[in-house]
Amino acid sequence: MPDGEVIVERGSTAQELGPKLNRSGADVVRFLFQQGEMVTTTQSLSDDMIELFAAELGASVRLVDPGEEKEAELQAKYFDDEEEDDDSLRPRPPVVTVMGHVDHGKTLLLDRIRETNVVAGEAGGITQHIGAYQVVYQDQRITFIDTPGHEAFTAMRARGAEVTDIVILVVAADDGVMPQTVEAINHAKGADVPIIVAINKIDRDNADPNRVMQELSNQGLVPEAWGGDTIMVEISALQNFGVDDLLEQVLVVAELEELVANPEGKARGIVLEANLDPGKGPVATVIVQSGTLRTGDPTVAGAAWGRVKALLDENGDQVKEAAPSTPVQVLGFDAVPSAGDEFRVTDKPKTARDIAEQRGERYRAADLRRTSSATGTGAKLEDIFEQIQRGETASLNLVLKADTQGSLEAVTESLRKLEREEVKLSFIHRAVGGITENDVTFAAASNATIIGFNVRPDRGARELAEQHDVEIRTYEIIYKLIEDIEAAMVGMLAPEYEEVITGEAEVREIFRVPRVGAIAGCYVRHGVITRGSKVRFLRDGVIIWKGQITSLRRFKEDVREVHENFECGIGLSNNQDLREGDLIETFDEREIPRT
Repeated sequence: MPDGEVIVERGSTAQELGPKLNRSGADVVRFLFQQGEMVTTTQSLSDDMIELFAAELGASVRLVDPGEEKEAELQAKYFDDEEEDDDSLRPRPPVVTVMGHVDHGKTLLLDRIRETNVVAGEAGGITQHIGAYQVVYQDQRITFIDTPGHEAFTAMRARGAEVTDIVILVVAADDGVMPQTVEAINHAKGADVPIIVAINKIDRDNADPNRVMQELSNQGLVPEAWGGDTIMVEISALQNFGVDDLLEQVLVVAELEELVANPEGKARGIVLEANLDPGKGPVATVIVQSGTLRTGDPTVAGAAWGRVKALLDENGDQVKEAAPSTPVQVLGFDAVPSAGDEFRVTDKPKTARDIAEQRGERYRAADLRRTSSATGTGAKLEDIFEQIQRGETASLNLVLKADTQGSLEAVTESLRKLEREEVKLSFIHRAVGGITENDVTFAAASNATIIGFNVRPDRGARELAEQHDVEIRTYEIIYKLIEDIEAAMVGMLAPEYEEVITGEAEVREIFRVPRVGAIAGCYVRHGVITRGSKVRFLRDGVIIWKGQITSLRRFKEDVREVHENFECGIGLSNNQDLREGDLIETFDEREIPRT
C-alpha cells in the first residue's frame, strides 16, 4: 500500500486507479461488483467509488480535477509569477460587479450610468451574457461588469465575483431579498469584496426600504445608518434618482481599498465571455488584471492561442492597448476560449501555441473519457422510456451548441439540475457556434439530440439531420429550453403509482365448492368490493397473499360490485388458505404525475 496521500484524478477508470493503489484494474472491478456496482475497467468511476475502494485498502486519496497537476507544471515551466515590486504598483480603476435578483433593475441602472439601452437587445428582456463597460465619473474611470440575474447564470455571477473589487447589490424596494439576492451576497462574501447596496425602485407606491434593510440585516449586511458597515443607497434607475450618490460611494470605497496593479510587464487577466463572430472569428471579452495588453501580443487562454489582431472597447472602437482593470474584446485567437479561463501574454507565439496544444490534448482526453462512458448506454428521447421499463438507468445524450461560452455554461448547469435517478444527462459535445454537419454526424454516431441556444443549423446540417433522423431543437429563451427538456425528462421517468384502498371485507364463513375451491362468505365493512379488483389478504394486519377477485356473488347471483354493509361471496385466485376473521382488502393503483 502506498505511503502518504495518493493523488487521483476525478473520473479515473478502474485500470488507472488500481496501479496507483498497488492493485489491478480487475481488483477494483471485483470490489465494486461486491458492493453492487457494475463497472468495466475502462469506465469512469464516480468520486464515491474511488473513495470507497481507497477506504477498503486503508489508503488516503486526494481527488483533483483532470489535468490539475499538469496545469501546475505548465504554469511553473512557462510563467514566472514573482511578487510585485511595490515601486512598480500604480493606482487602477475599481472593477465593480452589479448583482441582484432577476428584474430588480441591474441593467436599467447600467443604462443610466452609460446612457445606453442594453435591455432592448436582450431576448425576453433578460440579460443573458456578461457585459463589461468602463465609464468616467468625476474624472475617474470605473469598470462595470453586468452579470445576468436569472437563476441559470449562477456560475457566471460567481465568475464575475472572482474578478471584482466592489459589488453593487441591486435590491428592489418593492420586492425585497429574493433567492438570487442571497446567492449574490454569498458570491460577494466568498470573493471577500465590499458590498454597496442599491435599493432600487423607491419610486414605486409599495416601496419599503426599511423592510429591505431588515431583510439584508438578516443576511449579515447591516446598514451604516443602523450601526453596521454596509453602505446602502436609495435609488430609482427609472427616474434617474440617486445614481450620482451611488457612484460617489463607489469612488469612496475604491479609495479606501487602495486598488493598485503593475501596468508594466506581460498582461494577464480573465476571460469574461467568448463567442464566435461570423465576421471576426473567435472574440473574447477579457478584463486585464495586471500588465498592459497590446496589439500583436502572443496570448494563450485555456486551449486557445494567437497573436492579438485587434483590441476593441465596449463601443466597438479599436484601441492600441488595455491597462489594468480595462475590459476589452480581443480578436486573434485560433479558437473560442472558455469563459473563466485565465489569459496570459507569453514571450513568443511558439510558447503560447505549445501551452495551448498541451492543454488541448488534455481536454480532448478528458472529453473522450466522458464520452466513452456515456455513449454506451445513451438513448434518444423516444427510446428512454423503454430503457427505464427494463429497469435500466437511461442516459440522454446531448450535443449542445450556444452563441457564447457564458450561455453554454449556463445552459449546461441548468440542464444538469434536471437529472433524476432514472434519467442521466450526458453532454457528448459542447461548443460555441452554429449547428454544423459535424455536429449532426457526432449526434448520429452517439445517438444524441442536438440542442441549440441562440444558434441555428445551416442548410447542410438540416438536410443531414433528416437523413440520419437526428433531432435538433433550437431556443432563444433559456426558460423555454429548460421547460421543454424538463417536460421531456418527466415524460421519460418510470411512472410512479400509489395504492388507493377501494374496499374492505371481513371473512365470516368459508365454503368449499367442488372444482371451484374455497369461497369466502364476507361482510363488506368499508367501500366497494368490485369483481376483478386487485386484492390482498390480511391476517392480524400482515399481508399473507395478493391476487385478484375471480368471482363475486350476492346470494346465488353473480354481481359486478357489492357496497358497504352488505354480505357477499368472494372467490379468490390461487388461494385456498382462508380463515374466519381474515380481512380482504381491495385496491387500485393510480399513476402519480412525476415532477
